[in-house]
Amino acid sequence: MIGTKIIDLTLPINNTMGGVSIEPAKTISKDGWNATTLHLYSHSGTHMDAPMHFNVSNETIDVLPVKRFVSKAWKVNLTHIKPKESITVAHLSSIQDKILPGDSILLHTGWSSKIGTLAYRNDLPRISKELAIWLGSKKVNILGVEPPSVADVNNISEVTEIHEIIMRNNIIIVEGLTNLNSLGDNSFTLIALPLKVENGDGSPARVIAIEE
Repeated sequence: MIGTKIIDLTLPINNTMGGVSIEPAKTISKDGWNATTLHLYSHSGTHMDAPMHFNVSNETIDVLPVKRFVSKAWKVNLTHIKPKESITVAHLSSIQDKILPGDSILLHTGWSSKIGTLAYRNDLPRISKELAIWLGSKKVNILGVEPPSVADVNNISEVTEIHEIIMRNNIIIVEGLTNLNSLGDNSFTLIALPLKVENGDGSPARVIAIEE
């Protein structure tokens, strides 16, 4: 794989995250090996949503087709975005003529730099209704964002509407990405692998990009 660059886009899971608790279960000195017990909120850190998350359908994380977890993808540079700003179709002008059905899109807002602050959750840039509908018309495979949600988590009407539009258009949502600044401007291969949680509404995921 000479000339290949593999980039990790995943946040580390640790005890500073809401809904996460990691505690010792076994130790070398007492049990002969080290092991921990993980308590994970299904949408903690870098994670993937399943349609059941908003009852759009009965499709759960364990039955999503695995072929969809690997796709051609594009990054959109939105680092100029303002807090709480709505992301519109116009913001995606750099890829509008490039994206094909089945491609994925990652929105680089730089928002992962705000982890640990109130702004990370409360002031996030949001997917507009217009953009959600447009993504569906383009038959996007995966939409990936840096904030913990694609919509205002403090506005249940908005967060429900945007998730429902995206999911009804058969788009997989990945939230909580990081390290998008390491990606170039050309297309790349995106691999997003959730835990196979039976009947899961979502799951933490390991997400990487492969650039040639």
